[in-house]
Amino acid sequence: METSAVVRARQVSKSFGEIVALDAVDLDVPAGQVHGLIGPNGAGKTTLLGLLLGLARVSSGSLEVLGADLGMPGVPPAGVAGFVDGPGLYPSLTARQNLAALAALRGGRRGGRRGDRRGSGRHTTDARVTAALDEVGLGEVADDRLRGFSLGMRQRLGLAAALLTEPRLLVLDEPSNGLDPAGTRQVHRVLTRLADTGVAIVMSSHRMDELAALCDEVTILHTGRVVFSGPVGKLAAESGDLDYRVVTSRPDEAARIAAATNGVRLVTGGARSAAAPDALTVHGPVAAIDDLVGSLVRGGIAIRELGPVVPPLEAAFLALTDGTEEGAR
Repeated sequence: METSAVVRARQVSKSFGEIVALDAVDLDVPAGQVHGLIGPNGAGKTTLLGLLLGLARVSSGSLEVLGADLGMPGVPPAGVAGFVDGPGLYPSLTARQNLAALAALRGGRRGGRRGDRRGSGRHTTDARVTAALDEVGLGEVADDRLRGFSLGMRQRLGLAAALLTEPRLLVLDEPSNGLDPAGTRQVHRVLTRLADTGVAIVMSSHRMDELAALCDEVTILHTGRVVFSGPVGKLAAESGDLDYRVVTSRPDEAARIAAATNGVRLVTGGARSAAAPDALTVHGPVAAIDDLVGSLVRGGIAIRELGPVVPPLEAAFLALTDGTEEGAR
C-alpha cells in the first residue's frame, strides 16, 4: 500500500445471510482527504463505515486501514476513531465525565500523530478533555448531564470523543445530524482543520451542500455497489442540463431573451409567481446559461440572483441512483 493511502479497499463485499450489503466495493482515501459517502437508504454506507471502524469483517475482498489488514472485528485499529448510528455515550454523566471515562477505557490509546509530547497522567487527560470540548463548542456545558443534550449536542460530543485519540482516520456517520447552523459551522471548522493536518476523514451525509463544501471526493453507493467515485467537481460537471433560477430587474424582458437564447428553455417566466415576481426558471447546459447571462448584461438587465434550482451534486446523485431522493443510511 502506498504510504499516503489511509484506506484501501479492493472488491470488498459484505453479506448478512442472504442480504448483500456491499458488492465488490473499491475505495481509496489518502491522508488529508475528506471523502463523502452518498446513497439512498439501504445503499450500504453505514455498513462500509462499520467495516472501517472494525465493527465487522469483510465477507470477501481486502480492506487495509493505515497499512493494516482489517481481519477480525472488535477494537478499531490504532489511529482510527469515529461513530456510526450516533456516538455511544452515558446519559447520566456530564459531557466532561463522558470524555474522561472514554479516555480511561481507551487507556491513553491514541493515533500517534504527535507522539507523547503532551506527557501523561490525569492532568494531561483533563487538559485534553477540556480542549476537545472547547473545540466542538461544548465548553460552556461541559459539566451538564448528557440526558439534557439535544441531538446536535450529542453529535458534537461524539466528535469530541473521537478527537481525544488524535486519529489519523476519522469515520463519521451523519456528523451534522441535528445541528443548527452555528453548530454545523463549528463542526465544519473542526473537520477542515483536521484535514489540513493530514487526517483522512470518511463521512456519510444526506446533505448535498455539506458534501459539496467539505469533500474533496465522494463515492456514491446504490444497492451496495459503487456507481461513482471521484472528485466532487467531476460529479457536478456530469450532472447534465439543469434548471436555473434567475432573478432580474426586468423579468418580462429577461423571459423574452431567455426564450430566444439557443439551448435555453424557459420553464416559468416573469411575474407568474406572486412569491418571487422577479424570478424565472430556465433549463439548459452551462454553456447556454452563460450565453443567456451575456445577453441579459448586454441588454442592460441587472442579474440579482442566478443558481441551480437543484444543486449539481444533488442532480448527479439523483441521476445515478434512479432518482431516489431519500437520505441514505
